Amino acid sequence: MRKLIRNIRGVLLFTGLTVNTIVWFLPIFLLAVLKLVLPVPPLRRAITRWLMAIGENWISVNTFILQNAGNVEWDSRGLENLRRDGWYLVVANHQTWVDIVVLQAIFNRRVPFLKFFIKQELIWFPLLGIAWWALDMPFMKRYSPSFLARNPHMKGKDLETTRRACEKFRDTPTSVLNFIEGTRFSEQKRLDRKSPFRHLLQPRAGGLAMALSSMGEVFTALLDVTLVYTDGATSFWNMCCGDPVRVIAEVREKPLERWLVDGDYQNDRDFRKRLHTWLGETWSEKDAIIARMREAHG
Repeated sequence: MRKLIRNIRGVLLFTGLTVNTIVWFLPIFLLAVLKLVLPVPPLRRAITRWLMAIGENWISVNTFILQNAGNVEWDSRGLENLRRDGWYLVVANHQTWVDIVVLQAIFNRRVPFLKFFIKQELIWFPLLGIAWWALDMPFMKRYSPSFLARNPHMKGKDLETTRRACEKFRDTPTSVLNFIEGTRFSEQKRLDRKSPFRHLLQPRAGGLAMALSSMGEVFTALLDVTLVYTDGATSFWNMCCGDPVRVIAEVREKPLERWLVDGDYQNDRDFRKRLHTWLGETWSEKDAIIARMREAHG
């Protein structure tokens, strides 16, 4: 009976989130079509701002549902000086799909609408795929090492896709989220990849480098976010079913140094080495923060 009640709660909360998505999907879709057919740049920029406002409303209602019907609590730190008219490059560790829900909730209406890199295959996801496309989420296509070995002419194409996706963000204040570990953390992945960190996977520099080279001079700052689930990371479904989600989000705002913006990741070996070293130091700090928070919360 307890399991049945838990699952019913999950279905109801998930239904609420789905209905909210459908409600906002229609105006998003109509404005996206209008933006697609109108060739006038000022009108397109205005439509983009309307789309972002609708997206913020979508996130606000989702957050209201989770806070009142779920069992979600977040402790966000370091948000005091953020601006809605700035451009931010956001990097975060990645443990669960709940990360996106948490990040959207804590940043909503504090910074420009948060956009994140999405695998190209997810554009076919019902409703959400079209909504993500309409909201200018950057879609990425990654190629495996075996594929690139068979098709060497495709090397660098995934990074070029990232560059083109970021170019469209120059006209409107934007926050771009990048989970630079490339996938969600698990202990098995950490061992398989021989990560030098205790609580993190090793960061990947390629996508970050392309975002920096495409928009580095536009970004107001880099926001380094450390997410810690004090009761352990949970799945989206478990969250819907009412499992407790206690997460600390520590945000550190960092200036983007000139060398990060001016570097040529593809052709400059010294820059690649320096970027990898910088990322390693950043991730070492993040690993220590996670260890300290977990120790403080038992």
